Amino acid sequence: VQLQASGGGLVQAGGSLRLSCAVSRRAFIAYDLGWFRQAPGKERELVAALPWRGDRPWYLASVRGRATISRNSAKDTVWLQMNSLKPEDTAVYYCAAKTDSSPIYTMTNYEYWGQGTLVTVSS
Repeated sequence: VQLQASGGGLVQAGGSLRLSCAVSRRAFIAYDLGWFRQAPGKERELVAALPWRGDRPWYLASVRGRATISRNSAKDTVWLQMNSLKPEDTAVYYCAAKTDSSPIYTMTNYEYWGQGTLVTVSS
């Protein structure tokens, strides 16, 4: 599967951004999808994830209430809407996919990655 993220940019604190990820997937294979981020000098962290079946998402505590992960009906595009952005949200954001049955918040099991898109939040 191939993933391509887009939508990053420079935004002022308090603003919003919508990141998009185009998913080129193999037919009849289910993928859980996630958005990760990595800030300079910090470890990569899972920001939000969405299961292939069902629509119960998972969110990192620090973005809960400010972020919404969603996808289209064809399941070939996933979005991450981020509102009330803070300088600490500055990072390279990646979309990723996994095929196993582990919980969607299992970071280490994401096996397919897109290139990152940089989000910079100015104070």
